[in-house]
Amino acid sequence: MPDIVVMFFLLGLVAGAVKSDLEVPKATYDTLSLLLMLTIGLKGGMALYGNIHWGLVPELLGVALLSAFIPLLLMPILRRLVRLSSADSASVAAHYGSVSAGTFAVALAYVEARELTVGSEVTLYLVAMELPAIMVAIALFRRHQGAAVKESTSKLWHETLTNRGLSC
Repeated sequence: MPDIVVMFFLLGLVAGAVKSDLEVPKATYDTLSLLLMLTIGLKGGMALYGNIHWGLVPELLGVALLSAFIPLLLMPILRRLVRLSSADSASVAAHYGSVSAGTFAVALAYVEARELTVGSEVTLYLVAMELPAIMVAIALFRRHQGAAVKESTSKLWHETLTNRGLSC
């Protein structure tokens, strides 16, 4: 039997290739996103129960620094070599620095289906990679925009920390 994730990927690929107007309704998308976050959180929390120790702190700091470094590396490449706008460069840099919860769930399901061993801390890595990459990319975008961006830093932090789209 074909994998349902692969089948949905192929459906999306074909729909895009033929320029179909196929679209997931917003309410369905929001519900599925919320369920995905809850499932990852619950599964990760159960796996981490009793396995958290101070030895994870350097690992988490390393993962967060890597996540912040990726946008710093990509932004100039995307601006100068690829010639994307500052908004597009920041968006792509943030995307590659952070981790998609959907991609994480698919990768985790793939690994588990093949009965490979995965450390319980991988869920923490997912969380540790989201915020640094997004914040660095936004800061780089704001620096490139100069006076065109007028939001305060506190408003930026509030939006980034409370926006439900951060983990979707």
